[in-house]
Amino acid sequence: MASSSLGSSIPAPEAVQLLVSSLADDSSVVREASMASLRDIASLNPLLVLDCCYAVSRGGRRRFGNMAGVFQVMAFSVGALETGESDEAFMGKLAKIATAEIISSKELNADWQRQASGLLVSIGTHFPDLMMEEIFLHLSGPASASPAMVQILADFASSDALQFTPRLKDVLSRVLPILGNVRDVHRPIFANAFKCWSQAVWLYITDLTSDSLLDSDVMSFLNSVFELLLRVWTTSRDHKVRVSTVEALGQMVGLITRTQLKSALPRLIPAILELYKKDHDDALLATCSLYNLLNASLLSESGPPLLEFEDLTIVLSTLLPVISMNSENKRHSGSSVGRKAYNEVQRCFLTVGLVYPEDLFTFLLNKCKLKEDHLTFGALCVLKHLLPRLLEAWHSKRPLLIEAARSLLDEQSLAVRKALSELIVVMASHCYLVGPSGELFVEYLVRHSAIGEIDNLKAKGEPISPTQLRAVCGKGLLLLTVTIPEMEYILWPFLLKMIVPKVYTGAVATVCRCISELCRRRSSTTPMLIECKARADIPSPEELFTRLVVLLHNPLAKEQLATQILTVLNYLSPLFPKNISMFWQDEIPKMKAYVYDTEDLKLDPSYQENWDDMIINFLAESLDVTHDADWVISLGNAFAKQYNLYTPDDDHAALLHRCMGILLQKVNDRAYVRDKIDWMYEQADISIPANRLGLAKAMGLVAASHLDTVLEKLKVILDNVGQSIFQRILSLFSESYKTEDSDDIHAALALMYGYAAKYAPSSVIEARIDALVGTNMLSRLLHVRQQTAKQAVITAIDLLGRAVINASESGATFPLKRRDMMLDYVLTLMGRDENEGFAESSLELLHTQALALNACTTLVSVEPKLTVETRNRVMKATLGFFALPNDPSDVIGPLIDNLVSLLCAILLTSGEDGRSRAEQLLHLLRQLDQYVSSPVDYQRKRGCMAVHEMLLKFRKLCVAGYCALGCSGDCPHRKYVDRSMQGNFSNLPSVFLFPDREVLCLGDRVITYLPRCADTNSEVRKISAQILDQFFSISLSLPKAALSSGLDSEESYKALSSLEDVIAILKSDASIDPSEVFNRIVSSICALLTVDELVSALHSCTPAICDKIRQSAEGAIQAVTEFVSRRGSQLNDNDISRTTQSLLSAAVHITEKSLRVEAIGAISALAENTQSSIVFSEVLATAGKDIVTKDITRMRGGWPMQDAFYAFSQHTELSVSFMEHLISVLNRSSLVKADSHKGDNTSSSSETHVEDELLQAAIFALTAFFRGGGKTGKKAVEKSYSSVVGALTLQLGSCHGLVSTGQQDPLRVLLTSFQAFCECVGDLEMGKILARNGEQREKEKWVDLIGDIAGCISIKRPKEVQHICIILTKALNRPQRFQREAAAAALSEFIRYSGDFSSVMEEMVEALCRHVSDDSPTVRRLCLRGLVQMPSACMNHYTTQVIGVILALLDDLDESVQLTAVSCLLMVTESASNDAVEPILLNLSVRLRNLQISMDPKMRANAFAAFGALSKYATGGQREGFVEQIHSTLPRLVVHLHDDDPSIRQACRVTLKKFAPLMDLQNHSTLYDSRAFGSDHRNDYENFVRELSRHLVQESERVDTYMASTIQVRFFLKELIIIAASYINYI
Repeated sequence: MASSSLGSSIPAPEAVQLLVSSLADDSSVVREASMASLRDIASLNPLLVLDCCYAVSRGGRRRFGNMAGVFQVMAFSVGALETGESDEAFMGKLAKIATAEIISSKELNADWQRQASGLLVSIGTHFPDLMMEEIFLHLSGPASASPAMVQILADFASSDALQFTPRLKDVLSRVLPILGNVRDVHRPIFANAFKCWSQAVWLYITDLTSDSLLDSDVMSFLNSVFELLLRVWTTSRDHKVRVSTVEALGQMVGLITRTQLKSALPRLIPAILELYKKDHDDALLATCSLYNLLNASLLSESGPPLLEFEDLTIVLSTLLPVISMNSENKRHSGSSVGRKAYNEVQRCFLTVGLVYPEDLFTFLLNKCKLKEDHLTFGALCVLKHLLPRLLEAWHSKRPLLIEAARSLLDEQSLAVRKALSELIVVMASHCYLVGPSGELFVEYLVRHSAIGEIDNLKAKGEPISPTQLRAVCGKGLLLLTVTIPEMEYILWPFLLKMIVPKVYTGAVATVCRCISELCRRRSSTTPMLIECKARADIPSPEELFTRLVVLLHNPLAKEQLATQILTVLNYLSPLFPKNISMFWQDEIPKMKAYVYDTEDLKLDPSYQENWDDMIINFLAESLDVTHDADWVISLGNAFAKQYNLYTPDDDHAALLHRCMGILLQKVNDRAYVRDKIDWMYEQADISIPANRLGLAKAMGLVAASHLDTVLEKLKVILDNVGQSIFQRILSLFSESYKTEDSDDIHAALALMYGYAAKYAPSSVIEARIDALVGTNMLSRLLHVRQQTAKQAVITAIDLLGRAVINASESGATFPLKRRDMMLDYVLTLMGRDENEGFAESSLELLHTQALALNACTTLVSVEPKLTVETRNRVMKATLGFFALPNDPSDVIGPLIDNLVSLLCAILLTSGEDGRSRAEQLLHLLRQLDQYVSSPVDYQRKRGCMAVHEMLLKFRKLCVAGYCALGCSGDCPHRKYVDRSMQGNFSNLPSVFLFPDREVLCLGDRVITYLPRCADTNSEVRKISAQILDQFFSISLSLPKAALSSGLDSEESYKALSSLEDVIAILKSDASIDPSEVFNRIVSSICALLTVDELVSALHSCTPAICDKIRQSAEGAIQAVTEFVSRRGSQLNDNDISRTTQSLLSAAVHITEKSLRVEAIGAISALAENTQSSIVFSEVLATAGKDIVTKDITRMRGGWPMQDAFYAFSQHTELSVSFMEHLISVLNRSSLVKADSHKGDNTSSSSETHVEDELLQAAIFALTAFFRGGGKTGKKAVEKSYSSVVGALTLQLGSCHGLVSTGQQDPLRVLLTSFQAFCECVGDLEMGKILARNGEQREKEKWVDLIGDIAGCISIKRPKEVQHICIILTKALNRPQRFQREAAAAALSEFIRYSGDFSSVMEEMVEALCRHVSDDSPTVRRLCLRGLVQMPSACMNHYTTQVIGVILALLDDLDESVQLTAVSCLLMVTESASNDAVEPILLNLSVRLRNLQISMDPKMRANAFAAFGALSKYATGGQREGFVEQIHSTLPRLVVHLHDDDPSIRQACRVTLKKFAPLMDLQNHSTLYDSRAFGSDHRNDYENFVRELSRHLVQESERVDTYMASTIQVRFFLKELIIIAASYINYI
């Protein structure tokens, strides 16, 4: 066994079991894979697979979902078992499982049942008896199981006839008893079983050549079954039962006795024929049964035929339509059923024909005469089939068959024609075709080889198409020629007659092939010539030649028509003048080679035009070699006769015109020429464009020799336009007729004039062209409206221009008069009329425009040169074609090519010197920029191709001159660049010969095309790289005198060489990484640009960066970055500024976020590699304008300037410098311009406005820096912490100044920035302070806010205080008042924490002392407050200065300053020494006394308190003076003891207590400690005053002083009059 040799390659049982389980998987893919694997394993070890399948099959369908798959695997495995390998007991178990599953359901033919049956059949091949016993067991059981069991037996018989047939008796003995009870639904199964069993018996008998098995019992069984089926089942109402029964009976007819068969024929034949009437799909089964019946009845060896021919006529009549039916099915269904049925019918007829040949022949001929298509077709098919097989029996019937075939030659049915054509071929193969009848039948085949689909021959419901008929006839004709030698005498020279007539045109290829075969087989051509000349009905050689030459027109015609015609011409060359034969031997092979590969020919869009030219040249040279004028004339007459063979819309007619034209060119007889010209024009249909063009070319060919004759004819035609009576009548009723007829004539005339000019001799056309252009003759041809007519007129103008160019080539140079007018004509004709329908204006308009562009190119290329106005007019009318869509490509492609050619022609023919030519080039290139940068892929490709072509032309122009026609290499048209005149220019600058490099504007051009090197289209990338290469190749090829660029020549050539290497790589390797290629291109370009060109490129980079193609925009950004990185040091300040503006403009226009970030990255690179301050200033200036003029919060894609701020803040190298720049902007600017009171403000209002914008932008930038700087930005902020705090603090003052004028927004913006700063540095406490008090409008509030901020910073960042103080100290000198106030407010707080900074403290004290005289009261009082808040350790050192400042400010005009001074004095007296206070004690006392009468309660309270605080310094020499002050002030103190303000009362009490020791009052402690002294009640106050008065009167000598002071109080303190009065009264 195979498994034994493979051992370990067999999977384990577990794996097989898993595969078996996978048969029930939900996935069909898994099931199929498992099935395939199990099949492979079963071929190695079938028992292993059977065991695993047996394990899962015992549960049945209820436990395993895919029993069909299991049974299928088991059947395959059993089939793979070798002899002796299987176990009968095990096979019995499998058989029981299969039968159990089959009978478990009443279903029949289910999938699992079919697979179970297959398993039983496989078991039967090994153990047939075992399988039979199992089947018989269930066959005698329930009736529902019988059909399934019978079906299994039928399958087994079909599978293994040799084992089944010996057991047939047992099968029949068990089936017959139940046969009578079979229901109709199951009868087809039983009938099929009998069919299979009968086939098995026939197979057994055939293989063993023995019928010993058919004993009397078996024959009895079969006869019984046959009778039952024939008598009962064939009459069933169920069609399936009848069909299956007839099929079974057809197999059984050979097994029953001859007697029984004869008796059954009357019933069996009608039963079979009945099936043909019901359903044509059953024809095959019926015919097979019928054949078996006819074979058993007619060809039996045991006796004569059981049927007479008369009995068979109904059968044959029934079979004939079946041929037609199945012939149709055979062609349309694509299946083999129809073919099999057809063959079975033919077998039936052959069977009858072998017994009754003459009767059958007569029967078939009679059917042909009935003229019923289906019967005639069937009869012809049978005749075709039986003729070779019954040849001897029908030999005497030859005349009858030929006559019958001739009678059918006019039959219209295509099916009959096809059958007749096939019969003719069969007849010819058996020598039936002789003499005139043979030619008649050959003509029939030729005629039907010429029909096509356009022929109206296909009737409704016709099964055969004209194409099928043509193919049959063509093949038949070739068979007659190639395979039947006897037909040669009929075919030659008869086939020559089939060439010229129009009706045979479609068969010319086949006829020529047949003629070539005949000529090849003939040993000598002499008999052929004799035969041709002997027959008068054969066309003349001239007629044959003209016909075949015209038919050469289509090189792609079917059946290789052109090759066949050329071959025939070569064979027939002896029929023509002898010189032609030699010429054709050389020329014809060349022409055959041209048309040999039709697929390759199709690739050439101009193949038809080239081929037609070859034909005309072939004809012309053939005429030249003859040297026989008479033969030429006869050939011309033959050509004239050819016009009747072609319709005007046939392209052959156009070629015929040209053939006639070239022939007339060779004729010297002017009258003959004039006559034939008239004939050509009469035969032409000029309303058809192709015919019109052919006529025009023919006229041109004639004009080469007879120009005046042709021009006379054209003049006559032009004068007679619309002059005939018929035309005039029609034009009255139809405007469209008038227009169309006029258009056609004018179009034809225009073309004829054009081609006449083209072919006419150059020496004589100048006068004719001048006459045509100079008069109104040409203008009369321009009033056309149809597109085809316009095309004709445009073509004519183009031909006129080319005629001028051709004359120039020949040495007859002359300018084309009114050339600009003709250009206007072309441009006018190129446009679409308003009344023109859209349908026509699509393709036809495009064709018109393509021709117009070509004509413009020609006109531009002739003298005189274009003026600027004409050039601009032409370009305006034509450049828009670059935007045309791609489809239809076959029209758009040539149109674009023509447009590019036009632009190149404009370039080549414009300008007088190098500079003007270069300027012309730049003008053209700039016009193309919109297409080079278009978002549409094909527009970019077209634009780049046009640019590249123009650069190639310009380069050649600079190096070697130019050709007006665009020829490459050396050509006669080339106009060299002033080579002949260089001697005259020897003393002139080289610009007259060569352009200056500056004129090329390389920088602007490079940045335009460089983005295309990164384009998504590979072709665009290649072309754009070549464009750049051409630019620099041109620039480096200029003379050294023109190269004042300062570049190193060697380095430039190296860079150019590198660029050319990249281009070579692009051309050879499409898989190279585009980014790598682009990098190399940029690197080369960077080295090739001069400084000025680099600057120009950078200034012009905005459109490139804003390119519609993302990859190109990214490439432009990359290029700019590379430029500034490598050569940024060469840029001056103005270059940097303008480059920044360009980049910013690009960033503003870019809406895509990621691309904008890249553009801003280029700005960062510019700042990094140049002067960053200039870049930052430009960015801030742009941002400032945006803030003022735009709503930056609603800009699409976000505000670009903010992205720039983010980029700078995140840049490792730029973040610090950008922060410093922002701080410098804040420090030199202020939002408040009206608060300056120092110096002269000389700046204009516009400058102030710009500065305000810059400052606002700086604040926004700071906010972005704080929020978007990331780790890098945070480091920069930390590094500049003190500067940032100082700047923000000062701006906070400025913004609060604006709040006072009603402007809130600046403060909000600044607070946002300040908050962002707090978040950036992590100072949450300061952020809370700003959030809480930031928008306070009162001055004291925001001053306190600044103080709080300063205090917070001093606590959190003590190390920064020193630097901040230095900054703010300097800020006190600024002209902006609010900034000085903010600086003073911050310093007044910071000074408290500056005790450790001795040098800084000194500067601060000095500055504060200096600014106590500031114009701003706020600054004065804040400076003072700052002085008194310095640490105590420092205060001792500066006490004298501070007290001096206080003394000065006590006299300040501003009460708030005075109040602050008094408050500060109180603070200072707490720690001041006597030495510092004593010298100015009396001055302080006097000033305090003045302040005690202030209307401000707080001022009075502080003044009294300070006065009392000075009492401790009343020692020494100042004591007496101070005591005097006390006595002077005492009444005031007493009065204010009962002041409305409690603070004043308290201050007065404290002061009185301090004065008590100096007043020498006894028992003052008792007085001041009394309850009345501390009480606020009036009674207590009055009691205290009485008590104090008593003490003063008793103990003091200054009662008079007190009285004077009391009176003074009375007069100056009106509000205290009541108290003073009571005191006076008391005294």
